[in-house]
Amino acid sequence: MEEKNKGLGVKFKNWFKNVSDTNLLLIITVVVFLLMYVGAMIFLGESFLKPQGFFNLLNANAALIITAVGLSVVMISGGIDISVGGVVCLVCMCSVKYLDYHNGNIFGALMIALGIGLAFGIVQGFLVAYLGIQPFIVTLAGMFFARGMTTIVNSAPINVKHKGFINLKDTRITVPGMGSVNAIGNYIDAYIEIGVIVALVIVVLFFAILRWSKLGRSFYAVGGNSQSALMLGINVKRTRFLSHVLCGLLAGIAGFVYLLRVGSGDPSHASGMEMNAIASSIIGGTMLTGGVGNIIGTFVGVLSLGTIQNVVASAGFDDAWWIGISTAGMLCLFIVIQSVVVSKKKKLLAK
Repeated sequence: MEEKNKGLGVKFKNWFKNVSDTNLLLIITVVVFLLMYVGAMIFLGESFLKPQGFFNLLNANAALIITAVGLSVVMISGGIDISVGGVVCLVCMCSVKYLDYHNGNIFGALMIALGIGLAFGIVQGFLVAYLGIQPFIVTLAGMFFARGMTTIVNSAPINVKHKGFINLKDTRITVPGMGSVNAIGNYIDAYIEIGVIVALVIVVLFFAILRWSKLGRSFYAVGGNSQSALMLGINVKRTRFLSHVLCGLLAGIAGFVYLLRVGSGDPSHASGMEMNAIASSIIGGTMLTGGVGNIIGTFVGVLSLGTIQNVVASAGFDDAWWIGISTAGMLCLFIVIQSVVVSKKKKLLAK
């Protein structure tokens, strides 16, 4: 038995040494999320036991998933973008104004969303990659600009009245066999919103891009060590530029998805979304130093953040500061776990 245990220990050490930091942090994220969600099911029950409770987690966080994917791409390449919340807010307001005040259509509103996102991505990417300005400063200016422009477009909250858009907003996609019986004995179908489909497609697409494409490998190389990437023939400036362009584009898409959820334009929309997106990326195993991260981990990071917020609210602590405190605590916990595990791995590799 002792020899068997030693053999297992050696195998685990070998696996621990050989597994990449990205995959290791992904495993940690998934395990912690599963433990947290199962714990919520056991101790809190109620909505956590119903499949619709999980689907509601996706419905509420579809836009955040998309912005977090964009942030992960930028962070993996060694940058940061804190303008995404402002971009989402601006997209919502401009789309509502176009739909209701300019006889707009849904396709036109989508083009506006993509155009705004691309414009921010291109300008910020150029300033960061080709002029060498710090990404935090550039995107901070972008955040202020987007929030200011939202107020110029319309300073008061406005609701969408466009019938076609309202019909699209109210569309529900039934998930067969996952419904539940309510308190009066009626069977209710489980459903997801259109935004969830968009978010899941983006997660799969960007997971494939980062894992199997030349561009994806370039993001990791530039974020890990830009000088080494340059020596390998990678165009570092273009890679950084493209990471910001993709992040801006995804912020535009997220703005449209966010509008599908809330159905209004408001200068206060998406307040703090950029911080939640960064937190989700870090919880998902993306490191601020660059070169390490996984889109699936980011997806699970968003679910983890949403779950802890739901747990806090279900426990009766639904004040804003309790949710903020729990988010901070969870973020610190993941950072500590990541730091400890990565440092232990480095020590093993040094032996």
